[in-house]
Amino acid sequence: MSFPGVQDTRPNWDEFMEGIWQRNPVFVMVLGMCPTLAVTVSAINSISMGLATTFVLAASCWLVSLMRKMIPKEVRIATYIVIIATFVTVTDYAIQAISLEMYEALGAYIQLIVANCLVLGRAEAHAARFPPMAALFNATGMGLGFTLGLVMIGGVREILGSGTLLGVPLFGADFQPWVVMVLPPGGFFVMGAWLLLFAIYRARKQRPDKPGIKPDAVKQAS
Repeated sequence: MSFPGVQDTRPNWDEFMEGIWQRNPVFVMVLGMCPTLAVTVSAINSISMGLATTFVLAASCWLVSLMRKMIPKEVRIATYIVIIATFVTVTDYAIQAISLEMYEALGAYIQLIVANCLVLGRAEAHAARFPPMAALFNATGMGLGFTLGLVMIGGVREILGSGTLLGVPLFGADFQPWVVMVLPPGGFFVMGAWLLLFAIYRARKQRPDKPGIKPDAVKQAS
């Protein structure tokens, strides 16, 4: 039994959930590694970078989808870059106005969202081929999945490297921070550990629970 509007919302929900878990940009597609490894020294930096990327991704993909029939194929990549750069500029000025401390912490990686392969890839592979709402849902899901990946890495690095989470102390005065976690190699270590856990999870999910013995095989053996 079908109801008006239900069949229109299901594909959008599927588009949204795709980027959060099934095709997570960080742990499955392994995209946007430059900011992933550079800014994830703390959870708050990870959240800020993830939300900034999510806004640029969602806004640019929605506008690309809206204009997809008007953009000539010969200049589509250049047009996508101009659209993305416009929203990156808006985000850059917004963060600078809200918090100079956060702006300095993220540094040049805000402007480098323009070159993030996740944003341009979604515009070319999805937004240019689907209606605006589907593109918006997919881009938002991908952005939140990217944010989730950053927080999972940044949270571990902050806990082990500083003994805090979101600036709140978690351990006593006797805790000895792992200095390597706040250095560039720490990002590679934590990223590698998460990728290993995701690979083990996918391998176990694809493995049959109990193979068992088929009745036909038993008959043939007897």
